[in-house]
Amino acid sequence: MPFLTEPEPERGANLPIMPGISRIVAANPGPMTYLGTNTYLIETEQGLVVLDPGPEDHPEHVDAIMRHTGGKIALILVSHTHHDHVGAVPALKALCGAPTVGFKITGDEKFDADVKLADGDMVAGLAAVHTPGHALDHLCFAVKAQNGDNVLFSADHVMSWSTSIVSPPGGDMKDYFASLELLLKRDDDVYLPGHGPALREPRTLVREMLTHRIARENAIAKKLTEGPASTFTLMDTLYSQVNPRLRRAAERNVLAHLLKMEVEAKVIRDGEMWRAA
Repeated sequence: MPFLTEPEPERGANLPIMPGISRIVAANPGPMTYLGTNTYLIETEQGLVVLDPGPEDHPEHVDAIMRHTGGKIALILVSHTHHDHVGAVPALKALCGAPTVGFKITGDEKFDADVKLADGDMVAGLAAVHTPGHALDHLCFAVKAQNGDNVLFSADHVMSWSTSIVSPPGGDMKDYFASLELLLKRDDDVYLPGHGPALREPRTLVREMLTHRIARENAIAKKLTEGPASTFTLMDTLYSQVNPRLRRAAERNVLAHLLKMEVEAKVIRDGEMWRAA
């Protein structure tokens, strides 16, 4: 797939992307987060909006957000409640007092948004697009940028550097397929993801991601025609070249595929084993 890379970002800097939109990259690099979580600063008619304040236990990142906004933050938006996106919310809110915004149903009992959104709701000129799959409460945010681009803050649903992990129970592969198909119907010019650089002509990658997932599902189905198998055996066979640090995540993806296939009556679960229906 045509994934993108980028140089190591300057930590603590406010990095411009286009007029009215910039990002600060948290210092939490890793195999699941690439070079770190993108915290976006978005100029709106309501004031400056912060999207995804980043992980907890990174006070230097919160300090950078406060420094580059002057503490004048109208809203704190949360794309989804995974710790690397929502962890810094309490610290930032305590400093600036801005209300928090998230999906109407939280995926983490420790986060209760002040403003709860449903699919299609508007906040500060941004439209909420509910895209479950990676997380049940995952929201993308769509906006017309100052330069005329149709921008989608795609968070972890579609990233420019890697595919997303779909880990049950919060992750759901059937929802993930549907959310990818939803994005193919949109006319966004650029995605600004939760990790990694901006992605232009994004539907090309979305199509390839969907094709990749279909191929992976077909490979699982084919393997099960040879006999019952566990999620570990399927992962070990189908992800043999994966980074050892990602094997656990790969097994979660396999489980997510199997649960989708179970709902569709394509496979049957027998304890820890799975077999073709």
